[in-house]
Amino acid sequence: MGDLLQPLDLILFFAALIVVMAIGLIAGRKEETSEDYFLAGRKIPWWGVAGSIFGSNVSANHMVGMMGIGFSIGFAQSHFELGAIAGLMVLCYGFLPVYRKLNVFTLSEYLRQRYDQRSQISYAVIMVIIMAVVQMVPGLYIGARSICVLLGGDAVQQASVDASEEDSQAVTKHHVNHGYYTGFVIALAVISASYTIFGGLKAVVWTDVIQSVLLLAAGLLVAFLVFREIGGWSAMMAADRAGGEKMHLYLPMNHAELPWTGVFTGLMAMHCFYWGTNQFIVQRALAARSDTEARLGIIVAGFLKLLIPFFAIAAGVAAFYLFKERLDREIAPDTAFTEVVRLVVPTGFGIVGLIAAGLIGAILSSIDSMMNSAATIVTIDIYKRYINPAADDRQMILIGRLSIVVFVVLAALMAIFILDPNSEKNFFLQIVDYQNYLTPGILVAFVLGMLWKRGTATAAFVTIVSGVFFSWLIGYLYNHYLGTDPRVAEFFGTKLNFFHRVVGVILLCCVIHVVVSLLTAKDEVKSRLVWTELGGHKPGTLRNIFLALLGSICFFAILAGVMVAGTNPAICAVVGVLWTLGMFAGAIKLYPRKDASHWLLDDRSWAGLLCSLAVFMMYYFY
Repeated sequence: MGDLLQPLDLILFFAALIVVMAIGLIAGRKEETSEDYFLAGRKIPWWGVAGSIFGSNVSANHMVGMMGIGFSIGFAQSHFELGAIAGLMVLCYGFLPVYRKLNVFTLSEYLRQRYDQRSQISYAVIMVIIMAVVQMVPGLYIGARSICVLLGGDAVQQASVDASEEDSQAVTKHHVNHGYYTGFVIALAVISASYTIFGGLKAVVWTDVIQSVLLLAAGLLVAFLVFREIGGWSAMMAADRAGGEKMHLYLPMNHAELPWTGVFTGLMAMHCFYWGTNQFIVQRALAARSDTEARLGIIVAGFLKLLIPFFAIAAGVAAFYLFKERLDREIAPDTAFTEVVRLVVPTGFGIVGLIAAGLIGAILSSIDSMMNSAATIVTIDIYKRYINPAADDRQMILIGRLSIVVFVVLAALMAIFILDPNSEKNFFLQIVDYQNYLTPGILVAFVLGMLWKRGTATAAFVTIVSGVFFSWLIGYLYNHYLGTDPRVAEFFGTKLNFFHRVVGVILLCCVIHVVVSLLTAKDEVKSRLVWTELGGHKPGTLRNIFLALLGSICFFAILAGVMVAGTNPAICAVVGVLWTLGMFAGAIKLYPRKDASHWLLDDRSWAGLLCSLAVFMMYYFY
C-alpha cells in the first residue's frame, strides 16, 4: 500500500469516512417533506450555516489547488479569499434579505418572480452545468489524484523526464496509475452520493460541519510542519526577500494569471456572483432558522476563509523553498500538497491518515453540496414547474434523489474519461475561467433586478444569454486582434486574462439590460420586488450606502497610492483598518436595530472586524 499510508493511517482514514457517512445517514433519516429534504426544514443554526458554507466552498480544489498556486505563482492567490469577504457582505446585507423575504427554495425562483420563466430556466440550466460539470468533475479529479500520490506504491510510478538544455541533470515526476485513479473516482462518487441521496440537505450540512473541522485540522497541521521544516515564517520571508519574491499580493497588470487590475475588478464581480447568486452557497443561508443566524453564519464562514491564505497559499510558498532544497525533480502544481505531506509529515503515527481524511472530507463536502443543490434546481424549477405541477412531497424527493444519481454518474464518467490525472496545469484557475464564461449575465440580471425598478423580463433574459456570447466574443477579438498590438499587450498581455474579460462582458451586459429595459414595458407588480421595497428600506438608505462605498473606494485608492510612493505598508494597513471600523460603527449608529441591545450583539460589529482584517492584509502584504 506504499510507504506513506501505514496501517494506523488507513484505520483512521477509513474510520473517519465511515463516521461521516453514518452521521449523514442518521441526520437525514426523517426527511418527509420537500422543505425538509431541500432546505433542512429551515432549522439550521448559525454554526451549521458557517460550517456548511465553508465546507461547501473549500473543497480539495482549494486545499490542493491553493497550495499549488502558492507554490507556482505565490501569495497573490490570496485575493480569492480576501475578495470573498466582499462577496459575503453582498450576500449578507444585500441579496439574502430579499431571498428570505420571498421564502424561495432556489435563486431561480427569485428571477421568476422578479422577471419571468425565461430567466428562471436560463439560470437553472447554467447552474446545473456549473455544479454538475464545472465543479463536481474537478472535485473528483483532484481528490482521486491526490489519494493516488498519498498512497504511493503501485498507484504512482516514477516517470523519466528529459533534461532541459539549461540543466543537464535528469529529473523525474510522479505518474499516476490510471486504474487506481479510476477506482478512487468511483469510490468518492459512491460515498458522497450515499448519504446525500438519502439524507438531503440536513445530512449535507451536518457532514459539512464535521468535514470542515477535519479540513482545518489537516490544513493547519500541514502548514505548521512545512513552516517548521524551513525554519518558520521569518525564514520563509527571508528566503523570499533574497530572490523568490512570492510573498506579494500584487502582480503586474499584464500578468497572465493574476493581474492586480483584474483582481480588483473582474475577480470582485466574480465574488459577487459566487457568494450572492450561487445556489449551492446561498442554499445554506436560506436553510437558517432566522435572519440573524443566517447573517452570523455567513460572517463566521468569512473568518474561516481568512485562514486559507496562511495554511494553504503561504504554505505553498514555503513548499517552493523546501522543494528547492530537497528535491531534484520537477513538481506539478496540483501535486505540491501531497509532495509536502510526503516530505514533512512523520509516518506510522496516524497523522497522514488524519490529513488524508481532511483532504477527502474537503472533497466530499463540496461534491455533496453541489449534488443537493443541483437536484433542488431540477426538482423545483424544472420538474415541479413544467413536468408535474401537482407533484407531492414524496414525488419531489424521489425526483431529487434520481437527479443526484444522474449527476454523480455523469461527473464520475467525465472525470475518468476526459481529465488527465497527470496534468501539470493550475487546475483551480482553469475551473474559475470555465465557470465565468457562463455567469456575468446572471450577475447583471440579479444586481439590476434588485436595485433598479425599471428592469424588465425581456432585458433580463437577453442579458443572461448574451453574457455567454460576449464572454466568447471578447476573448476571441482580443486574443486574435487587439492582443497582437504590442502597445495593448504591454498593458494587458498577449492573451486576455479572464478577470479582464469578465469586466468587459459585465459592462456590455449592463448596456444590453438598460437598453432593452427602456425599449420594453415595465411590469408594475414585479418592479416592486427590489431591495428597498422588500427590505423595508428608504431609497435614501440605498443612496447613503453607495456614497459610503464610493467614498471608501476612493480613500483606499489614495491610501494605496501613498503606500506605493514609499509609506510603510504596515502603517497604511492600520489606517485602512481604522477607516473600515469607522464606517461600520457609523452604520450601527445611524441605523440601530431593535434586536441588538448592545453593539457586541449586532452582527455588523463582527462584519466590521472581518472586513478590517481583510483590508489589513491587502496593505500589509503589498
